[in-house]
Amino acid sequence: MDTNLILGALALLFGLATLIGRFVAPGSAMFSKLQPMKERFGDTAGAAIHVVAYTVVPLMAGTAMLAASAMGGS
Repeated sequence: MDTNLILGALALLFGLATLIGRFVAPGSAMFSKLQPMKERFGDTAGAAIHVVAYTVVPLMAGTAMLAASAMGGS
């Protein structure tokens, strides 16, 4: 089985889980690193870094890996 397919699917699922979790249960343990980031970088920057690192990047990376897998890349 293609590594890009597996890793892409896992990254996409993680990104979707965090995206949904932000709306359904924003205070859950899934976001335990959010408060330390806010304390270190400020509320706005800390939240933005957290969203990018744990939601946007996995969604983009997962999509790219799945696309590579679909095109036959390794």
